[in-house]
Amino acid sequence: MLPTPHELGYYFPAEWEKHAATWLSYPHKEASWPTKLEAIYPYYNAFIKEISKGEKVCINVNSKSMANHITKQLENIEVDINQIQFFLHPTNDAWCRDHGPAFLLNHANTEVPRVIVDWGYNAWGDKYPPYDLDDVIPTKIAKHYNIPLYDNSKIVMEGGSVEFNGNGTLLTTKHCLLNKNRNPHLTQLQIEKYLVHYYGVEQILWLQEGIVGDDTDGHIDDITRFINHDSVVTVIEHSKQDENYAILRKNTKELEKMRLLNGKQLNIIELPMPPPIIFDGQRLPASYANFYVANAAVIVPTFNVPTDDVALQIIEKAFPDRKVIGINSVDIIWGLGSFHCLSQQEPALFV
Repeated sequence: MLPTPHELGYYFPAEWEKHAATWLSYPHKEASWPTKLEAIYPYYNAFIKEISKGEKVCINVNSKSMANHITKQLENIEVDINQIQFFLHPTNDAWCRDHGPAFLLNHANTEVPRVIVDWGYNAWGDKYPPYDLDDVIPTKIAKHYNIPLYDNSKIVMEGGSVEFNGNGTLLTTKHCLLNKNRNPHLTQLQIEKYLVHYYGVEQILWLQEGIVGDDTDGHIDDITRFINHDSVVTVIEHSKQDENYAILRKNTKELEKMRLLNGKQLNIIELPMPPPIIFDGQRLPASYANFYVANAAVIVPTFNVPTDDVALQIIEKAFPDRKVIGINSVDIIWGLGSFHCLSQQEPALFV
């Protein structure tokens, strides 16, 4: 048996650690935003602009003509094109958090300081085929960089289903990772072993389920996020009549019981949920927890509702070293995800 990344000293850095770049897969699938695909581009491009102020933005595109079209759109909003790099990596969809590369770093290995883990990807339990192009994105990126690839493609794992504190702890949900539509051949203990060995963590903490309307079966990035080694923000619902009230109350109680590797209790910061966002009769998984931590900013989805300002103020206090920017996600959330779902960070190498 070859040694695993964990055994060799590799780990998945926390999102707030310095990035070399952010990876995106530019949206093009009409079926993901029925009647709204064109409407999302101004907000998606604004997202690119904010990221690019502090790091490179690597964008998977289906063709050179797509790259040229995107370049013109970005130039129109005064994005520094030197910060943008296109990769001719055709994709099925835009959700790069789940199909993008999982970069792991190793402080001690100067010859091979980073590797990529390529998990299996089945579009959230085979809900939205085809997904063959998305599934090979990490392999293509590893080949481009000529860095080692750990092929874990027989195990389904999505980036939005796992959250890291950068200090040995991984947070996830049972509703997603133990779902029969992901890895029915694996037990919880077996899945934990994969998480430990291929994300380089020491501890797995489990919540139960995610918010109503989430077609990913409970991704953690819509409910609870680490903001430092021992603190999380977690969404709560104040209205007892809301479908999310009991779910999120239970999650908060579970978080209160958890202890980190050093024995400390989590510092829990409550983040409100927006009022229900409904389009075409469907409740959408709108959540302020789906923010993205870039080098220069924390980019937060907003929904044109009074709770936007409250949420932004809470996140500003959570990240005093970064500018917090709200970008309208009313159209983007019709795709059933937002800024964190759309992005995957590439951590910077150590100096």
